[in-house]
Amino acid sequence: LGAMAGEALENGMRISPRKPCLIRRNGQQQQHGVAASCLRELRSKACDILDIGKDLEPITLVLAEDGTIVNDEDYFLCLPPNTKFVALARNEKWTSSCIDGGPAWLSGESTDEVDSGGEKWKHLARQLKDDFSSVILMSEADLQVLVDVPCSDLAQELSQNQLKTQMLQNSLQQVLDRREEERQSKQLLELYLEALKNEDSILSKVSEPEAAHGEEGDVVDAKSSAAGPSTKRTLSDEILAALKKKPAPELSLSSQALERVFKEDTEALAQALRWDKQETQALQQACDQELSRRLQQVQTLNSLRSVSKSKKGMPLESCLSSKRKNSGS
Repeated sequence: LGAMAGEALENGMRISPRKPCLIRRNGQQQQHGVAASCLRELRSKACDILDIGKDLEPITLVLAEDGTIVNDEDYFLCLPPNTKFVALARNEKWTSSCIDGGPAWLSGESTDEVDSGGEKWKHLARQLKDDFSSVILMSEADLQVLVDVPCSDLAQELSQNQLKTQMLQNSLQQVLDRREEERQSKQLLELYLEALKNEDSILSKVSEPEAAHGEEGDVVDAKSSAAGPSTKRTLSDEILAALKKKPAPELSLSSQALERVFKEDTEALAQALRWDKQETQALQQACDQELSRRLQQVQTLNSLRSVSKSKKGMPLESCLSSKRKNSGS
């Protein structure tokens, strides 16, 4: 065997170990054991052993436990030995069965199609009846389905009285509300962190000495007096392109660009944009207002961060509430 393996490796052949598997037809209980080194070989053997004719090919292999379609070789190699497969002929749908070790709430039925339209809530209800902890793994859509079911129908399916069923639906609604609150808190935190990234650049620009602004203005005035209107323009081509193409350009410009537009000579800016003076002045005022709004937001975030540091351990919602009260006063 060692000599044969060595010869195979020398010839460039790839030796793949065969994996033992269990296969059966959809809706049947009889299982067959096969060994295959790849999905192609398993499909071929499944057609031969399960007597699936050419007219029913190509077949689809799914996990008997939950109906997961297996069509990736790497995934097949990762499956443990003796994995149970169901061979689906063309146009067949997978159906769960208690012989596959499925949930106990299926024991009263031989087979039952999954996600069969409006009856989905019954499957979820039976799953909940068998193991209430499964609510943790349910998606928000599944929870909403159970909440929307009439209380009387759900109580009959769960074999409970309507009072307990109503309490259950209220609990499920609370789970949904809590997940929504967690999502909103996460979004608020992401916005807060994003604002902190831009805070340093905005504050450094605001805290520049007035003398520096005066010197910059003197330089611009000196250039303006020494040259014509065409040399007054200090804005980049990118900023001018944004001013021309955007319907509300002040919302898409950075804070530094807003300040540069506001301080730009009105005549030079109007000439560069080919606008009249009144329209150019309105644009500069809009940029100034947008810059002021952003600075107010930064100040608000600074206050929020100060409150957060001074009140460690308080929920984020409490800090926001305190901030709103201070703002109102």
